[in-house]
Amino acid sequence: MNRKAGRTDKFRVLVADDDKLILQLLQAFLTQKGFEPLLAADGVEAERIFSAEEVDVVLADVMMPRMDGIELLEAIKEKEPDMPVIIITASGDHQTKSDAWKKGAFLYITKPIDFDLLYLAIQQAAEKFSLIKERRQLSEALAKKYRFENLVGSSGRMQEVFSLIAKVANSNASILIQGESGTGKELVARAIHYNSLRREGPFITVNCAAIPRELMESELFGHVKGSFTGAIADKKGKFELANGGTIFLDEIGDLDISLQAKILRALQEREFERVGGTQPIRVNIRLIAATNKDLSKAMREGTFREDLFYRLSVIPLRIPPLRERKEDIPPLAEHFLRKYNLENEKKIKGISSKAMEALLAYEWPGNVRELENCMERAVVMAEADWIRVADLPLALQTREAEEEPVPREGRGPVISLELGHTMREVERAYILSTLKKMGGNRTRTAEVLGISVRGLRDKLKEYDSTPGKDRDPPSK
Repeated sequence: MNRKAGRTDKFRVLVADDDKLILQLLQAFLTQKGFEPLLAADGVEAERIFSAEEVDVVLADVMMPRMDGIELLEAIKEKEPDMPVIIITASGDHQTKSDAWKKGAFLYITKPIDFDLLYLAIQQAAEKFSLIKERRQLSEALAKKYRFENLVGSSGRMQEVFSLIAKVANSNASILIQGESGTGKELVARAIHYNSLRREGPFITVNCAAIPRELMESELFGHVKGSFTGAIADKKGKFELANGGTIFLDEIGDLDISLQAKILRALQEREFERVGGTQPIRVNIRLIAATNKDLSKAMREGTFREDLFYRLSVIPLRIPPLRERKEDIPPLAEHFLRKYNLENEKKIKGISSKAMEALLAYEWPGNVRELENCMERAVVMAEADWIRVADLPLALQTREAEEEPVPREGRGPVISLELGHTMREVERAYILSTLKKMGGNRTRTAEVLGISVRGLRDKLKEYDSTPGKDRDPPSK
């Protein structure tokens, strides 16, 4: 629906009535109460205004020419199902009232109008719709943040992961994400949720390794008042809070085996009881679990239930560690550089060739999380226009840091040359050296060299077809 820009902060109330006197009366009343009225002489005009303007509440008389109030209610609900519509009528006809409720009317008021009641109804309706819009905007912002194209990784292995999660996002199947700490398992879980049909529902996270064993059952399933010392009121658990959405059980390999049977039942039956309760609570949830542990070994040792494992891993996903996909390091590093440039109001132009070489040489035991922390530190510490080795953590620094040449804008990495080579040999060595330093990333290499990706591809084909591949390249 198109919305007109420049609206005021007042709640906007669209009034549809063919009685001019009633329109004038409601206009004066709404203005005096701090609302902004929009007036329509019948349902057709009201529908046109609704399609062109931003509206918070609709007041509609039942009896109007061209389109009556019930028809207008239907038309509005088709465009905006959550829009509150208050029906006003001079008749207390039971059938009309019943039709209004069935079609989603917020309230049904008979004339003469009780203006105190009307004011409270408009205020409540507008506030409720405002919360709905805020929640929707938040959901849309999160969906945008976690859309699949925002997942960074150009390696073949990560592209396979992205392809699989795109296929399974709209299913209700349980997913088990396995990978080392810091590989981005929660990011993948959120991307699945916010690209699924459940995106409007909640995404509830539980860290199974961070909650004490004696509190975990209550945390997951809730409890009733008096069920144990300190249970002074009923409490909803995470499974109940996730109803209609997704529950993410992080580090499920650390979950006590005594609770695993209850998790299994909740998954199979879609119901559970609160601690101390007897009333079954039914839920509609999707479960995504993650672990950095070897669950096959845990099953052999008897610390993880085999039946739960197979129930969780309907769709198994493995996120490879960063050391196994080093071609992802350059795009990830640049992504974090942009992120922390923005957060710290800095304008660092890029990462020097030797700094990138240091990033590529490191094994990254902390995976993507460690790389992100490294780039945040580098952005904060950098005093030049480029990230240098000296800006990186000590574990990544080398003796060459002090002698490192700073790249000039628009130039590639600096290499040393020996005399006696042709310009063709120098060009070939320079391009291949840059490609190596960029971890094989052709897009990044082309950007550093200042040529097109197609031009780079043609050059590489030319070198590959050259007999003997020319003479040895110049030394670095």
